[in-house]
Amino acid sequence: MKHPARIYSFLAFFTAVIWGTTFISTKILLNSGLTPADIFLIRAVIAYLVLCLLHPRHFQPAPIRDEWVFILLGVFGGSLYFLTENTALNITLASNVSLIVTTAPIFTAIGAHFFVKEESLTRNLWIGAVIAFAGVFLVVYNGNFLLKINPLGDILSLSAAMLWAVYSILLRRVDRLYPTLYITRKIFFYGALTLLPWFLYQPFTWNVVVLSRPEVWLNLLFLGVIASSLCYVVWNKAIRVMGSIRTNNYIYFIPFITLLTAAIFLHEKLTVFSLLGAVLIFLGVYVTGIQETNPTGDKNIPLSGEK
Repeated sequence: MKHPARIYSFLAFFTAVIWGTTFISTKILLNSGLTPADIFLIRAVIAYLVLCLLHPRHFQPAPIRDEWVFILLGVFGGSLYFLTENTALNITLASNVSLIVTTAPIFTAIGAHFFVKEESLTRNLWIGAVIAFAGVFLVVYNGNFLLKINPLGDILSLSAAMLWAVYSILLRRVDRLYPTLYITRKIFFYGALTLLPWFLYQPFTWNVVVLSRPEVWLNLLFLGVIASSLCYVVWNKAIRVMGSIRTNNYIYFIPFITLLTAAIFLHEKLTVFSLLGAVLIFLGVYVTGIQETNPTGDKNIPLSGEK
């Protein structure tokens, strides 16, 4: 394969497109009476079953150190992440959640710089991040610069961004040791398992009438099969090929996709601000992908001087 980075750049973009539509699916499910925990548990179980079908092979038990990494991945990229994000969607504006969650690449870049040897903070990464984040701001607020603040919802959204950054960094500890399908299967297994104690506080909503509605089970299947099992596999593979920093920069596309799908399905208006924001997002991601060279020809010069 001559250009694996290009292929996985496209796949990362495809994943961002799918994840951008999940805000609408989740909102529909919340409005239908499901709780944030209900949605993730069903989503995780569906994803786990699909991944078992795709990758039925069982490995020898992993070393205890690796097993703890899988558990942490299930918490930071599964149960705790979706619980905080879905709860934030339930109590604050989706635009606030969408904007704040896109700070994940910034947290990922900073964390990876200190904890992952292969990752470094380059000038283009910072410039691209600033450009893309400016685009995100224009897209999310869509010409309406009145920020409605819900402290708890916005804090939960920021927490979700930090959790995703930790997940992306932790993934590098096992992504080269095990097949991607196997890793993703373990993540959803532990994500569902670590969420179960939550139902002692808030019992699971088992309403056959609600779950039998087409808009409910179709959105649950979309979230479980496409947005979870398929997209997590693709995303984890992209991190393996391109690194956690560059892959996570595609998260900047999510608010624009959310806005676009809302315009199609909810008939919300697109403005010149959102279109300009889209241009900036594309430009920002392009800049982060440009490799820097020093006079000796070495690529990706770290800003910190790290060797």
